[in-house]
Amino acid sequence: MKQPAWLRRIGLDGMTHERLRRFNTRDTYPEQRLDNDLCQVVKARGTLVFVRGQVGQDLASSASVALGDPAGQAEQAMRNLQQLLEEAGAGLADICKLTIYLTDPRHREPVYRTVGRWLKGVFPVSTGLVVSALARPEWLVEIDVIAVIPDEGTEGGAP
Repeated sequence: MKQPAWLRRIGLDGMTHERLRRFNTRDTYPEQRLDNDLCQVVKARGTLVFVRGQVGQDLASSASVALGDPAGQAEQAMRNLQQLLEEAGAGLADICKLTIYLTDPRHREPVYRTVGRWLKGVFPVSTGLVVSALARPEWLVEIDVIAVIPDEGTEGGAP
């Protein structure tokens, strides 16, 4: 079976870009049950991929899913992001910037735990915001990403 292009691009350490000041949220937020691999800076070179914010909505049917369940909506959003990135010739490992919008700060832990499972070992830069509402009242979380497909022959995202 042929590997997807994004998987073939991953270097020996699993990184396609230079990710500086890596950390895990279990160390920076010990009072919360989080386990997210993040960093302060990502240096990348390649083709930019901007993905529209994804929510708890099935891409094929546009039906909202996991109503009232922020972790379930985050799971669907991450599934959508993976599919859309693959359609663009990228993958989760190419994510450099992640923005998570929550409608309630109490949803942070279940949402971030879900996202952390999907992005284990990726170390993107991440910003989280609490907003008064999203486009539909049933949506509790929205996640958008910026990914960079590395230039061929470029390792670590920098010369």
